[in-house]
Amino acid sequence: MDLNELFNPNEFAARHLSFKDEAELLAALGEESMETFVDNTVPQSIRMPSELDLPEALTEAQALAKLKSIAAKNKVAKSYIGLGYYPTRLPNVILRNVLENPGWYTAYTPYQAEIAQGRLEALLNFQQVCIDLTGFEVAGASLLDEATAAAEAMAMAKRVGKVKSNQFFVDERVYPQTLDVMKTRAKYFGFELVVGSLAQAAEGEYFGALLQYVGKDGDVADLGGVIAGLKEKGTIVAVAADIMSLVLLKSPAELGADIALGNTQRFGVPMGFGGPHAAYFAFKDEFKRSAPGRIIGVSKDASGKPALRMALSTREQHIRREKATSNICTAQALLANLAGMYAVYHGPEGVKRIANRIHALAAAFADALVSDGIQVVHEVFFDTVLADLGERAESVYQNALNAGYNLRRVGGNRLAVAFSEESDPQELAELVQLFTGKAFAAKSIEGRLKTDLLRSDDILTHEVFNRYHTEHEMLRYLKKLEERDLAMNRSMISLGSCTMKLNATAEMLPVTWAEFANIHPFAPQEQVAGYREMLAQLTGFLKAITGFDAISMQPNSGAQGEYSGMLAIRRYHEANGNPDRNVCLIPKSAHGTNPATAAMLGMKVVVVDTDEHGNVKVDDLKAKAEQYSDTLGALMITYPSTHGVYEESIREICSIIHDHGGQVYMDGANLNAQIGIMQPAEVGADVLHMNLHKTFCIPHGGGGPGMGPIGLKAHLAPFAPGHVLTDNGSESATQGAVSAAAFGSASILPITWMYITMMGKQGMKQATRWALLNANYVAKSLSEDYPILYTGKNGRVAHECIVDLRPLKAESGITETDIAKRLMDYGFHAPTVSFPVAGTLMVEPTESESKAELDRFIAALKQIKQEVLKVQNGGWPQDDNPLVNAPHTAANVTAAEWTHPYSREEAVFPLPYVRENKFWPSVNRVDDVYGDRNLICTCPPIESYES
Repeated sequence: MDLNELFNPNEFAARHLSFKDEAELLAALGEESMETFVDNTVPQSIRMPSELDLPEALTEAQALAKLKSIAAKNKVAKSYIGLGYYPTRLPNVILRNVLENPGWYTAYTPYQAEIAQGRLEALLNFQQVCIDLTGFEVAGASLLDEATAAAEAMAMAKRVGKVKSNQFFVDERVYPQTLDVMKTRAKYFGFELVVGSLAQAAEGEYFGALLQYVGKDGDVADLGGVIAGLKEKGTIVAVAADIMSLVLLKSPAELGADIALGNTQRFGVPMGFGGPHAAYFAFKDEFKRSAPGRIIGVSKDASGKPALRMALSTREQHIRREKATSNICTAQALLANLAGMYAVYHGPEGVKRIANRIHALAAAFADALVSDGIQVVHEVFFDTVLADLGERAESVYQNALNAGYNLRRVGGNRLAVAFSEESDPQELAELVQLFTGKAFAAKSIEGRLKTDLLRSDDILTHEVFNRYHTEHEMLRYLKKLEERDLAMNRSMISLGSCTMKLNATAEMLPVTWAEFANIHPFAPQEQVAGYREMLAQLTGFLKAITGFDAISMQPNSGAQGEYSGMLAIRRYHEANGNPDRNVCLIPKSAHGTNPATAAMLGMKVVVVDTDEHGNVKVDDLKAKAEQYSDTLGALMITYPSTHGVYEESIREICSIIHDHGGQVYMDGANLNAQIGIMQPAEVGADVLHMNLHKTFCIPHGGGGPGMGPIGLKAHLAPFAPGHVLTDNGSESATQGAVSAAAFGSASILPITWMYITMMGKQGMKQATRWALLNANYVAKSLSEDYPILYTGKNGRVAHECIVDLRPLKAESGITETDIAKRLMDYGFHAPTVSFPVAGTLMVEPTESESKAELDRFIAALKQIKQEVLKVQNGGWPQDDNPLVNAPHTAANVTAAEWTHPYSREEAVFPLPYVRENKFWPSVNRVDDVYGDRNLICTCPPIESYES
């Protein structure tokens, strides 16, 4: 008996991959071994020259124990730092049934609305919270963080405003991290930031302005007069407002603003060393077509029943490309759901109690300081007390630190103390003792918020915020919504370009550990040794995988990664005296976000043609590189291409760009087809963004969170994002930031650390091979019924394939949308529809699906082909068949009258396996046009869902 086999360190890879299926899958492709299969699929010209330099695998138990020992090096102090991040308490019923529930965190972005009604309702709740608290008519379904939301507000102000000036006013009271990100964005938009006091706001001619409400050091100013003065000059005014303070304070809309934005972290979401958190973004109705990010709207389905969907998608980057309102592809859906459910759970009285409690503790603390003769700088504040302690400031700070309290230094003599939901009377008494040396004497508390600053309107009046206040009711509400969604815990989600793979439980467990979840992003360096160690190890892993010299962990989404990579290229050219290198070549096969990203950086997009096989036309690339040789800045290329093939000419493509003075940005969306086989840096890329929410197992969360770190060659490393408040340990520390926190959404990075650690050197390499194997098995199996649009070497695809439905559509009249919706009746989420080629489905099975699941999916599409042929041959009418009527609900099947030419059985149980595990869509096909023409972004009455 071999003990090494009994203690198998590679056991996790067998949980992630279905090794038992290897022989059958290879046989189906006519291959003798995995090695010959890879040789016949991947061009030799791109193969990496050495082995993958990663550690050997650890078991789940070993990896969790190792990460726990690293996490233990973090110190969880009592955080009173503030600056937009606060301790909070996520109700346990939401923690267990949303944040820790794969029914919520493994779902995909709700592009297929009929099987996403649960999370769409949760996001609509979030929007309603934002609308109620800001006073505006419309709010989005979340942005990435407060700092980037402020930058988006600046860009939107320019789009919708009429003032010709390029100056944008920024209140000096904004958070430093917000200003940092705005400076980065403003430069390449060609905007001039003017930072000044509220009194200075009236002095210039500004196309837009950002005011802070509450100020970074705690003061609450009456912004009404300042806003009125700005509006008289035509300035578009945005207000960055603390979400918890808005429970008590007048809304930004009542103050006269045009836009409100901020972080919803205080509504139950852990600080997580900076993220992920959902930013809110609310605005006047007249601006809705110019707003960034997603908006959830109420429409109706084919039966007239209310149904939800993502509204006004024509604004999005995949459609508008370089003319899009932003390059944001995902948002922070899971975190928005948490914040919305926090409001549902507590209701108006509950959140008022929390807000009043926070303010009362702060006011009591200020009273105690004043009674002891300590100067409290601001008379009016919400949660943050700024105390001038003179020469005692440093000793009080250190004494507090030793007692387990993190305060914030403000200048030499001042300390800021920010109270939170977690603050209590005992901590108040301890803080008073630390500041005054005296015991706290409880007495009646005078609030510090003036009456004319307080809101008089009701908030959270909708029934959803007044119904689910017992845990039983809340539990059942969450379950009801979960069952309206199809997530990865029900079936495979075969989305091309989006890599919906296993999100293993062991990977997810550390996210909610206190040592990772309860750390402030600006905590003292000596308290975050565990985070630093984990980040250093993860950086090492990603360097080994990609071949790059440096990694920046700051970008908190794929779109941010794109922006950061291209930003580094622009900064590099400027540093070399070439600011005019602003032409960006982008192949037709690129992701839709690429042109939008280039445009945000002030670059001119020039499109490069692709050939009949989906490859970049090298001759066209060469001609355009020569045409723009003096101004060529970059090429943005996705590899393997979005068409699902390895381009054999990638080395030549990179050389052409370099020969003409440009840099190569590689979109790492498809990195899962490279690991252990090739390295982006080795084939010629200068910078690459990595979607950790795809290749490296961070789940999509129903539309976010994500992480998009970038890998850079040594010459670009000095131009990666820095951060004004955090030394990120890189040579680019002085460069401007792209995200509010130095390490982006740091609390989800343990997911990727766990994945790589448990897979190890062999497992990571095997994952790539299985991604190729599964994709080619699906492509070959489906090719008997549908043309596969693009193939590469030996007729193979890479990690995904494009199924061409256009010939079938031309002959039968059945559209790609009909087939996508019909798949719901079979229990599947549709593949990517009409991207990157209209009239197609892009299928990516991923490495973590078994042959049995692949065969179920293949059987569904084969049966659908037979249904299409029946329509084509006249067996079913063109306007009344299971495809055009899909999806079918339980209400359809149980209706007293059935007038269709196909049976109820054919409608909902088209194959035997469906009956065993039937997923019932909760609505019929949603009317997209109606929803856009009649935009409603607020919660309808509960009865409208139940009728």
